[in-house]
Amino acid sequence: MVALKTSEADSFIARPDSARPIVLIYGPDAGLVRERAEALIRVSVDNPDDVFSLIRIDGEELSGNPFRLVEEANTIPMFGGRRALWVKAGSRNIANAVEAVINAPSPDCRVVIEAGELRKTSPLRTMCEKAKNVAVIACYADEERDVARVVDDELRKAGLAIAPDARAALLPFLGGDRRATRGEVQKLALYVHGRDRITLEDVMAVVADASAVALDNVIDAAFAGKPADVESHFVKARGEGTAPGAIVSAALRHLSSLHRMRIAVEDGQSTTSAVESARPPIHFRRKPAIDAALRVWTAAKLADAMQALGDALLQTRLQPNLAEAIAQRSLLTLATAARKKA
Repeated sequence: MVALKTSEADSFIARPDSARPIVLIYGPDAGLVRERAEALIRVSVDNPDDVFSLIRIDGEELSGNPFRLVEEANTIPMFGGRRALWVKAGSRNIANAVEAVINAPSPDCRVVIEAGELRKTSPLRTMCEKAKNVAVIACYADEERDVARVVDDELRKAGLAIAPDARAALLPFLGGDRRATRGEVQKLALYVHGRDRITLEDVMAVVADASAVALDNVIDAAFAGKPADVESHFVKARGEGTAPGAIVSAALRHLSSLHRMRIAVEDGQSTTSAVESARPPIHFRRKPAIDAALRVWTAAKLADAMQALGDALLQTRLQPNLAEAIAQRSLLTLATAARKKA
C-alpha cells in the first residue's frame, strides 16, 4: 500500500520521490485534485508551456489506444530536459493503459493521473495502491483548519489583514472545493483593493452568496424544528458545493452562539437584546429565525445538542464515505428535537 497520508501529500508534491514516477491524484474535491496536479507538474518539468516537455492526454484517447501512455512515457525527448505526462482520466476506464506504464516506467518522465472520486474497488485505484512505483494521493473536502490555512495563504499573498468577526463569518462559507475557496478569497481581496483590512461588511457583501444563504437556511430550519425544510435546504447547500462536514461545523458554531445567547436570556436579558449583542454580529435576515430558536431551546438542551453535533462532526471525518448521510441525519435530529418543544 503506497497511498500517501493527508499530511504527506503536500511534502511529496513539493519534493516528488523519483522512485515513484507515476502519481494518481483523485477524490471528490475536484479543485484540490486540479491544484495538486498542477503543482506536481510545475516541479516535474522545466517549462509547463513547452509542448515537448509536457504532454496532455485525455482518458478517451487511452481507452482506444492503451499503449500510447507507455510509449509516450518512454519516448526520448528531442531536445533533452525533463518530461511529464498529464492524464485526465475522465469517465473512461484507463486501467489497462496505466498498468502498461507501471510495468515499464521511465525514470525520466513523470506521469500524473488526474481522476475524480474512485471507489475502493475501482480497478485504477486498487492497481495503483498496490504498485511500488506509484504514489496515490486522495483529495477530500478541506476540514476547517485546512480552509483557514488556505484563507491565510491567500490573504498573505494579497498583503491583507482580516478582522476577527469577518474571519469567523467567512470560514463557514468555504470548504466545499479548494479552488472555489481560493477564488472566493481572491474575489474578496479584489473587492477591498486599496485598503489593508477586510471587515465583516466586506464578507457579507462579497462572499455571502447562494451557498451562504443555503447554509444559513438549513441551519435555521434545524433549530426552528422544520425537518422538511432541513431536507430541501440541505440538498441546496450540497448543490452549491458545501461539504457535509462544513455544514455540521457551521451548525456547531451557530449552536455555540445560540447557547451563549440563551444563557444571557436565562439571566434576564431579552431575546432581542441577546441577538443584538451577539458576537460575531448576526446578519439582519437571520435575526427572526434566531429569535424564534431562543424561545424554543433551553441552555441545558443546547448543551446536550452541542455534544451530539460534535460527535456527528467527528464521524463525518472518520467516515467520509458516509459524511453526507451523517450530516443530514444530525440536522434532522435537531429539527425533531426542536419540534417537540414547540
